Amino acid sequence: MKFTTLENPDITESYNILTKGLAKRALIILVGYSRVYYEGRAKSRLDWGDRTIMIKKDGSFLIHQHHNLEPVNWQPPKSKFTAEINDGKILLKGSRRNPPESLIVEISKTYMASYFVGEDTKSLELVGYEADMGDLIFNNPKIIEEGFRPTSREYSVESGFIDIMGKDINGNLVILELKSRRAGVNAVKQLERYIKHFEDHQKIVRGILVAPSLTDEAMELLEEKKLEFISLEPPTELKDQQVLTLKDFGV
Repeated sequence: MKFTTLENPDITESYNILTKGLAKRALIILVGYSRVYYEGRAKSRLDWGDRTIMIKKDGSFLIHQHHNLEPVNWQPPKSKFTAEINDGKILLKGSRRNPPESLIVEISKTYMASYFVGEDTKSLELVGYEADMGDLIFNNPKIIEEGFRPTSREYSVESGFIDIMGKDINGNLVILELKSRRAGVNAVKQLERYIKHFEDHQKIVRGILVAPSLTDEAMELLEEKKLEFISLEPPTELKDQQVLTLKDFGV
């Protein structure tokens, strides 16, 4: 069975759901009246209240209150769990050795207990970042200008990593600083620092800030330093993107 859910279970039923879920390495969700203790790098106590308790397949252990995005207490993946019934309450403990710490939840009443054995092997795809802009430029260099030839990415210098280096149609060295959002003065200063590493270069060194837009202050500084700007939006389409409609969801 992939999942089991009980509404208003008693302590024994909740304990059975919990132990079966742990044995199956399932996603476990308990909603109940609990208090929480943590001991490790520090100590904390959260007194009685209604909480959502979650244990994930990888051993992550999360305690959520009914407000705020982040859990109020948590243990990272690979936590080890024990559970028992003590004095009519569930005593659930998640611990790890390095560093030594433990998170203990005492549950006196449960409103919902559930476990789910799911399958999910996909990784999250992200687009719209500087790396995607770099891919776009390497695959289509003329979006910078005709004759531009990118030669390296993440070129290391003392002040950081140059996003893209290349040469223009005349063989001049070109340094690109990429920003996926509106660029400010700091981006211009960063580009200027990269240019200074090539002050002894025999040929002209051009610096180009590539971003969707600039602040007014950044544009003024760019002109003052005789640097260049190219407006470019980061790609926002996922690879092999499938367009879904409401019909795909049975609506």
